[in-house]
Amino acid sequence: MMDLDRLFQKSELIPVIIQDAETRDILMLGFTNREAVERTLRTKTAWFWSRSRQKLWNKGESSGHFLHVKRIVTDCDTDTLLYQCVPEGPTCHTGARSCFFNLIWEEERP
Repeated sequence: MMDLDRLFQKSELIPVIIQDAETRDILMLGFTNREAVERTLRTKTAWFWSRSRQKLWNKGESSGHFLHVKRIVTDCDTDTLLYQCVPEGPTCHTGARSCFFNLIWEEERP
């Protein structure tokens, strides 16, 4: 297992991408700190740092829609995490499966 100090050399807060472990769909983007990563490793559910509330939160603690973490990898720069998860219900607070549903642009097909 990687030394967690390496993850937080550049910043105390890093992005974490949530991906469905089965479909590979991107479900959400959050931010994490060392304590949230440690809790994620311990509980096998996704913990984040809420920038708006300035506190730790466990995804699903109020909705019941937990993200069960199956695999954690880092990018080549060791400053972003990818959690591959099995979602227990919708991931987005709007009730949508994914937080990514607002289309901005799409190339037209020939």
